[in-house]
Amino acid sequence: MNILRRRQWLALFQALQVRDRILVLFFAVVGLGALLFWLGALYVASTQAVPDFGGEYTEGIVSQPRYINPILSQTSEADADISGLIYQGLYGYDGEGKLVKRMAQDSTLSDDGRTYTVTLRQGIRWHDGEELTADDVLYTVQAIQDPAYKSPLRANWLSVEVGTVDRYTLTFTLKKSYFGFLENLTVGILPKHIWENIAPENFLLADYNLAPIGAGPYRFYDSEKDSSGNVLTYELRAFDGYFDGAPHIEKIAFHFYPDEPTLLDAYNRKEVLGMNSVTPENLALVEERKSARVYEMAIPRIFAVFFNITKSAVLAHDEVRSALSFATDREAIIREVLEGKGQPAETALLPFMNGYATDISFPRYDENQANTILDQNSWKRGEDGIRAKDGTVLAFELKVPDWPELVETAELLRAQWEKVGVRVTVTAESAGDLQQNTVRPREYEALLFGEAAMIDSDPYSFWHSSQKHDPGLNLAVFDNKDVDDILMSLRETTDLEKRKEYYRSFQDILARENPATFLYSPTYLYVVSSSLKGIDVKSINAPAHRFSTVKDWYIKTKRIKK
Repeated sequence: MNILRRRQWLALFQALQVRDRILVLFFAVVGLGALLFWLGALYVASTQAVPDFGGEYTEGIVSQPRYINPILSQTSEADADISGLIYQGLYGYDGEGKLVKRMAQDSTLSDDGRTYTVTLRQGIRWHDGEELTADDVLYTVQAIQDPAYKSPLRANWLSVEVGTVDRYTLTFTLKKSYFGFLENLTVGILPKHIWENIAPENFLLADYNLAPIGAGPYRFYDSEKDSSGNVLTYELRAFDGYFDGAPHIEKIAFHFYPDEPTLLDAYNRKEVLGMNSVTPENLALVEERKSARVYEMAIPRIFAVFFNITKSAVLAHDEVRSALSFATDREAIIREVLEGKGQPAETALLPFMNGYATDISFPRYDENQANTILDQNSWKRGEDGIRAKDGTVLAFELKVPDWPELVETAELLRAQWEKVGVRVTVTAESAGDLQQNTVRPREYEALLFGEAAMIDSDPYSFWHSSQKHDPGLNLAVFDNKDVDDILMSLRETTDLEKRKEYYRSFQDILARENPATFLYSPTYLYVVSSSLKGIDVKSINAPAHRFSTVKDWYIKTKRIKK
């Protein structure tokens, strides 16, 4: 019967004229298209796209990996980036740079503020299938504390006693209460069963530093080296046993380059899908690619001119330092040097950092005010426009690393300060020479340099008088007893309201004393392909923390019923 009907329809169709046949076919196609459209629309309306497992992301990094080991990786961005994917700490950071629990299930603090009791999640597995326990944490901390292992983190753990309570519980006892201690617990944990048989003298040379076993969202898969031993590629695969749920992206690979121009060229050739960072001056070249997506992340890096009043009689005058701060056009620096990718810094904290005081009148750009301050304090202009007082010329040397961004900043400052009668000589030195011959011995009158802080800042290392000398980081050689007391109180106080008061008092003193002219905080620019989705990171404490939400990133999608 069906065959007969088909024959009848076919005969009827053949009996039609050519024009009519075309019309019939046209309406049939239109009808079928409409049906498919509505079916598709119904499918889309009744389902939703969600991340699916799979895909590959390749990123280029300006650096070479050496120690993919969490207790050694602090001095190399490549090491830190990869270590953060392979290893996991008891704590970590979310997309806003806030401290969150990772492998820690719970933690409590004793009434005296000195002992932290931390309970681990149970069932956490290393990439080789072994279970992670409190003994692994104990081994890691003891390795950090042992000088034979040469960990850069050792200073942070010298006054901490660590012990195990049971298989999943540890105690950390401090000599004095320290509010920021939990930051220490972000360090990745080493597997004891892998490392305990490696002698300290062989620790730096162990193969596991480049082929590690961790407990993070990604596991080591493969690497490629050239004939000179340089790592060309480094490949990771998703760890399906990750305790917090397997990541969506199946494969993450890294390629390594000697400098940003070479990396930029590789990106433009589509050799990599992302770059670990890009400078503002090269951002326009990246944005020309339609497939590029730039994520702008706030990072607590503050650049400032630090005044060493022990080396400069001119800068020892309070009014001079005050006038310099008023004569500094921070917005112009951000506009001309950073291409607008940054924010002004007015004090040792930034607006997105905990403790920033909103009710203090910080010195802001006001050239007239700068001139008024100097006039009122008898700094007279000479025929050349440069001021002097009692035979002392208002002049000093500004030292700066020979990084293009900072040299350009220094030259802008020289021009801005000259307008109010200050002569500045800019001296650029290589980063290595500057660190060795200038910064460490504090041999400078003024220094343009940066501080890498944290969103929950501990200013002690940068501003306490005990840190005036190397290896301390008090670059202004600042010595103020009130500030010392405040910074110690900040370390020992857990009450959030009291901490706000201490932070405010600290910033108020800086605003009055002007030990430094704070300049700006650059925006961290992370460039990836638009095919990479799910990145929800707004603030980071360090470049490696751009991967803080990597588990939720994805390339592929699938549709499921709503």
